[in-house]
Amino acid sequence: MMKYTLTLLIAVLLLTSSCVTKKVYQDLENKYADLKKENRRIQDETDDCIKSKADLQMAYDAIKEELAKTHQEADKNLADYMAASNNLKALQSSYAALEKNSNDALETNMGKNRELLKQLGEKEKALAAEQSRLDKAKADLQASSQRLAELENLMAAKDASMRKLKETLSSALNSFEGKGLTVQQKNGKVYVSMENKLLFSSGSWAVGAEGRKAVVEVGKVLAANPDISVLIEGHTDDDAYGGSGPIADNWDLSTKRATAIVGILSENRDINRQNLTAAGRSEYAPIATNSTAEGKAKNRRIEIILTPKLDEISKMLNQL
Repeated sequence: MMKYTLTLLIAVLLLTSSCVTKKVYQDLENKYADLKKENRRIQDETDDCIKSKADLQMAYDAIKEELAKTHQEADKNLADYMAASNNLKALQSSYAALEKNSNDALETNMGKNRELLKQLGEKEKALAAEQSRLDKAKADLQASSQRLAELENLMAAKDASMRKLKETLSSALNSFEGKGLTVQQKNGKVYVSMENKLLFSSGSWAVGAEGRKAVVEVGKVLAANPDISVLIEGHTDDDAYGGSGPIADNWDLSTKRATAIVGILSENRDINRQNLTAAGRSEYAPIATNSTAEGKAKNRRIEIILTPKLDEISKMLNQL
């Protein structure tokens, strides 16, 4: 679906290039390249985190299984050692009694005794080797458990940070409740959704005064959280764009609306612009049915998606 979306966006850009200036076309082309690069990077990071956590869990399970086997082998060697020790004691008693017998019988018993002593020495070496192996397995298991705990704690801290961010946004945007603005946390991200009735007039990408206030409040929170990646997505319903001028279709309109939000956020100098990405999704990511007026209104929206940066988690996974 993403590949089809990107291909369609390229086609739209090519079809509309004759209607816009070279600079506008170049800007759109650069934004598309940035979007594609950022999307690929985020997806790669997410896939790497999921795969690394699965690999670590598999390694942890394998070490536990190996530790159980080592315990079983150690118990068996200890039992063999005790049996050999008992045999040695019995032979030593026999040796004392047989000293009175002939030299041949004595030599035979001494040979058996030497063989048992040899076997006992081998068992002791095997037991020592198994103990060393058991100690190493315990140390490896402890180290893996500690790294896994650290990773889980870091991920929990990220989740807690995003919950706090969600609460901060909800508090900052409380005055816009019931005006088409919602704040949600899901999949480790925070979503700020604003319906077009709060932001834009029909067919326009100019942000109204009330909508600007809401975006500025979001910007204040983002300025205080510089380690958050911000994706601004523009969405439309499935009604074909019927306006005129520089807008070609819903793809173009949704992209310009997302870019307009980025422009307002960029006015806050405390926001790192490298954290901002604008994307147009047209009508292809609806959250409600387009068969009713209410559903269409919900689909016409801007979504500001806040994602924690995963640099620390990636670094820890690389050290495992």
